[in-house]
Amino acid sequence: MLKVCKFGGSSVAGAEQFRKVRDIVLSDESRRVVVISAAGKRFGDDHKLTDLLYLIHAHLTYGVSCDEILKTVEDRLTAIRDELDIPVDIAAELAAFHRRLSKDTSADEIVSRGEYFTARLMAAFLGYAFVDAADCVFFGLDGGLDRETTDAAIAEALERHGRIVIPGFYGQLPTGRLRVMSRGGSDITGAIAAAAVNADIYENWTDVSGILMADPRIVDNPAPIEKITFAELRELAYMGASVLHEESVQPVKERGIPLNIRNTNRPEDPGTMIVESVSEDEQTERFITGIAGRKNFTIVTVYKHAMKLSHSLRQALEIYDRFDVPVEHITLGLDSFALVSPTAVLGDAVYDIIAEIKKNCRPDEVDIRENIAMVSAVGRKMSSQPGVSGRLFRALGDEGINIRTIAQGSDELAITVGIENEQYEKAIRVLYSSFAG
Repeated sequence: MLKVCKFGGSSVAGAEQFRKVRDIVLSDESRRVVVISAAGKRFGDDHKLTDLLYLIHAHLTYGVSCDEILKTVEDRLTAIRDELDIPVDIAAELAAFHRRLSKDTSADEIVSRGEYFTARLMAAFLGYAFVDAADCVFFGLDGGLDRETTDAAIAEALERHGRIVIPGFYGQLPTGRLRVMSRGGSDITGAIAAAAVNADIYENWTDVSGILMADPRIVDNPAPIEKITFAELRELAYMGASVLHEESVQPVKERGIPLNIRNTNRPEDPGTMIVESVSEDEQTERFITGIAGRKNFTIVTVYKHAMKLSHSLRQALEIYDRFDVPVEHITLGLDSFALVSPTAVLGDAVYDIIAEIKKNCRPDEVDIRENIAMVSAVGRKMSSQPGVSGRLFRALGDEGINIRTIAQGSDELAITVGIENEQYEKAIRVLYSSFAG
């Protein structure tokens, strides 16, 4: 058994969190590859190490002294070292880093040091070998990840050292310069490492006990999702649920490696297991896996008697494409179709788009509805359960929630309804109560 573990910023925010990580890692000898984020916030008014480093770059760019910020960074790291008696001369490394800084130092090089220094301390604390991401995560000239070279380097490092710690979030370009990934990039590094060593499980440790069935800001104490497929996860993420970025899932999805989201502060919780598929024996009684949604959409509905639907719809989609406006949902009627787009992206272009639709499609009428929220019920079992749609619509109708549009994907993983923004939170609570409460 081989496990790759990634620990997020909240999991390594201070000495006490370092202890929790050590207990977790050393409690299971199969946890032999550890990916570390930069130290996060310890409390509400605290600063993430990454944010402080971005601030250092801004000060250098405008010729303002960054000595005070550097001292804050040094104090954070030396406090961890001193409290845990970690044998790393972090002060000397920070002093060398300070000497290298100038207005020409790239933001990527500066910001990557958050993960670098945090991982250096964690490797020594665990007694694992430190492997710099610059030596095992490689990008091509186009900025894309060089998977073949990266996979080989990470696998070779594990083979040589047996137990390794890798800083997340950054790697090396062919020119030798460092390049950081998008924010949350340590999740990507963790998935890449898991794929590279063909791990049996990739554990992503954070500050929540897995994925919840609904937004806890709307539903009180929503139930956790014990097991979810990659396809369901993608649906929930698309509809706005706070889950892992798709880039951080793809490497393990490609290799069929289960992804387990765990809570560093509650390691006894099983978390959420994300898998390619779920067998009949593993199915739960619930056929709704999760509920998610987003506000502020605009629905443009085109009506025309005896419409040549495919022709008119294609013309309308081409118009949206010319204005670079995404269409997230489409619903079809005998003599109509409706296109749903984020209002913020559509903006004032809606009037030009409608003018073009009228010119090219010659409709009888075009209707605009703004302030629409889209809510999705996602579940792999819905396609095999008769009456799910009726039950969903009835639950909303009984509570006086008017449905403006309905969409369902061909894979039948999600049923999505459009409602008024003002009824969004109520709809989430009604659906959760009806299907999971």
